[in-house]
Amino acid sequence: MIMIRAIVRPEKSHEVMGALMYAGFPAVTKMDVYGRGKQRGMKIGEITYDELPKEMLFAVVKDEDKDFVIETIIKSARTGDKGAFGDGKIFVSAVEEVYTVSTGSQDFPAKTA
Repeated sequence: MIMIRAIVRPEKSHEVMGALMYAGFPAVTKMDVYGRGKQRGMKIGEITYDELPKEMLFAVVKDEDKDFVIETIIKSARTGDKGAFGDGKIFVSAVEEVYTVSTGSQDFPAKTA
């Protein structure tokens, strides 16, 4: 299992979540976040906004679904055909164990070598 964390523009998060739902990946957690990337914020007049609002979406998927889910996020989060600065980032990391809180059961046992 892997965790995909996507930081996207707030106006794109519903589109991304809808695309994931349609693609068969309904389990997504969403969190409001603030930060800046390479663009170092945004200057309007004399005011510089160096912490821009974004939304972080978390999804845990099977290893074999990783590329499809990432492509779905990219297609739905990208601004226009070519994209733009500030469209976001996607981070991928391994998930060692998953537990259901209500039952205490392990959902996806860790892989053994």
